[in-house]
This record gives sequence, C-alpha cells and structure tokens, in this order.
Amino acid sequence: MAFHEIQFPNRIAYGATGGPMRKTEIASQSSGYEQRNAPWTASRHKYNVASGAKNFNDLHTIKTFWEARLGQLYGFRFKDFADFKSCPPSTATTNLDQTIGVGNGTVTTFQMSKVYTSGSNSYTRVIQKPVSGTVLVAVNGVAKTEGTNYTVNYVTGVITFLAGSIPGAGQAITAGFEFDVPVRFDQDSIETNLSNFNSGQIDAITLIELRLNSSGQ
Repeated sequence: MAFHEIQFPNRIAYGATGGPMRKTEIASQSSGYEQRNAPWTASRHKYNVASGAKNFNDLHTIKTFWEARLGQLYGFRFKDFADFKSCPPSTATTNLDQTIGVGNGTVTTFQMSKVYTSGSNSYTRVIQKPVSGTVLVAVNGVAKTEGTNYTVNYVTGVITFLAGSIPGAGQAITAGFEFDVPVRFDQDSIETNLSNFNSGQIDAITLIELRLNSSGQ
C-alpha cells in the first residue's frame, strides 16, 4: 500500500464532518431476541471534507491535494480535531496520559496506543501516525528525553528505548502525544458546483481510514 507522509490542510480539516464507524452484524430471531456480532476488531473513521471548503481557493486546495494523491491511490495524514491527542482535545498532553507497555528489562520497543474507557469496558486504538515533536515519554513516572533515552518512529508509532535506558521489569511506560489518522480519498472523481458566485461547493468528498501494516504503509 502506498502512503504519503503529508497532512491534509488543517484549515479545511477543521470544518470537516465525520468520525468513527463500526460494522455490526445483527440476526433477529422470531422471538424478538437478537444475536449480534462485530467482525471488525477496530473502529474505522470516515470524514467529509467538502464541508470545510468556504471559497474557490479552498476548492482549489482540495483539488490540488487530491490530484497529487492520484485520487484514491495514495494515503495521507488527516487531523481529526475532535480526537487528535492522547488526552481530551482541550487538555494539555503529559507523559502520563497513556500506558503503552510494561518493561521486562529486555524489550526495547513499544507501540503507541490510546485507550478509550467507559465503565468497565475499554477499547485500545493503535496509534501509527504520531505528530513529530509532540511525543512525551516517562518510565515509572520519570520523564525521558527523545534522542537520549528513546527514539520515535513517526511512520509506525513505535517507541524504541536506547541502550542504558531499557525499562526494567515491572516498570510502566507511559506517553503523551498528538496524532493523525491515516486516510485516503474514498472517490475517484470530484464534482464541483459553481452556482454560488465566488464560493462554489463540492457536495461531498470523503476520506476513509486506512488499515496499515507494521511498516506504516
């Protein structure tokens, strides 16, 4: 799968609509009871970015970005302003936001993730596209320094601890960060409506979240 490490324009993304979706198979019985099954282990996000376009220049920006991705062919990064941090959107990130693993004295790599908890249930979302310069890491509550104690793969979301800084047995690894959603365009054509003077509109141009492999592609 081909992926471009470039972010969709934030000014237009800010006005987009959309969010997560799931696939649920429901079999209704004659008694009125239901059997429900969830074939997807992870949710998948979908967005309509046409609602973020306010004028002709915005339409041109979308078209330019779409052409450079060759329509649906290449994936890219998208900032979901409703959920782009390891914490709530209006809260400052800290290195204690998310627990991403527990050390054993040997393991050096840890995949970034975000946990959504409600009551006794939770869902863990794998984070593969962290934003450069936003990652904060701590081991047992002690802040660590990127480049000195660990490195971050901003393509895969993997944190690697360097020699001399490998977490010991039972030590909790926590992290705070901002992240993008890996997406692609969900259509191979764009229809522009120019009926409104000096503004125009695109009725719909959708983005769909990508399932990426361990290499971030």
